[in-house]
Parts: sequence; C-alpha cells; structure tokens
Amino acid sequence: QEMLKCSKNSEGTAELEEALATMLDIIKSVNDSMHQIAITGYEGDVSELGKLLMQGSFNVWTDHKKGHNKVKDLARFKPMQRHLFLYTKMLLFCKKREENTDGHEKTASYSFKNSLKMSTVGITENVKGDNKKFEIWYNGREEVYIIQASSVELKNTWISEIRKVLT
Repeated sequence: QEMLKCSKNSEGTAELEEALATMLDIIKSVNDSMHQIAITGYEGDVSELGKLLMQGSFNVWTDHKKGHNKVKDLARFKPMQRHLFLYTKMLLFCKKREENTDGHEKTASYSFKNSLKMSTVGITENVKGDNKKFEIWYNGREEVYIIQASSVELKNTWISEIRKVLT
C-alpha cells in the first residue's frame, strides 16, 4: 500500500495493484481459515459446505411460527450475539466464545447453534425501523432471522454476497 502511494501514475502501478489485491486475498483466506477451524459442535464436515464467502459477528433476533399460532420468543427482546459463516451451500450460526489459554491471549472458538441451507432461504433486504437490519427466512417465513450489521455498508456487502449465492 505504501509503495502504491509513492508510485501513482508510474510504470508498474498496475502490477503493484495486482500484487496488493493478491496479498489481501491471501490474508483474508488465512483469516477465514483460522475462524473456520475454531467451529465446534458442527456434526458435518465444513469442507462440504462449499467455499466460505464471508464471516462476521451480528446481533440476531429469531421469530418462529409454530403450527397456526405465531409464537415470538418473548424472552428475546435482547438480541443474540452470533458469528455467521456464509458458505455457498449453507449459512452457519455460531456463538463466539473467548477462552484464556495458558498464555495471556484469548482464543476464539465458535459453538455451532444452527444452520440454514442456502437453497431453501429467502432474504428481505430492509427491515422497517433500522437500515442496518435485514432478514433471512426459511421455509416460507416459518423461521425468520433478523440480522443487524454494525454498519449499512457491511449489511449491503452481506446482502450482495447472499444474492449472488441465491441466484
């Protein structure tokens, strides 16, 4: 990045930009791998879920319909903190846990909580009242997950990736 700043409109700028993009992709891939190997409690093999497209932490609310009665989780006024892993075939919901190791650094692990097959979900891009929220729903809105990103930009990035998977 520093080299690019010093070489604006110079010979080799395109090659530097390409090299930077490659390095950033490698860093993202390594970072994603580090998070993936920390998933615990998932019964399947994460390598069968397709490519990991995105991962990150969100506030999540759930709304489930049971039979003919719509039952809201009344105890769920507060959101759940969930770390989402978006694969081409599946969306995993995990609970992030930080544990102190023998050293002084905390290591994160992710307890698997739920998964949704991407071939069976729908998405609602805007939730009334908050431009950082979107919905992912399953089985004809029988299960609805309201997801709140930390920013509108992050929400839009996730929606864009989810749309690519769905189409």
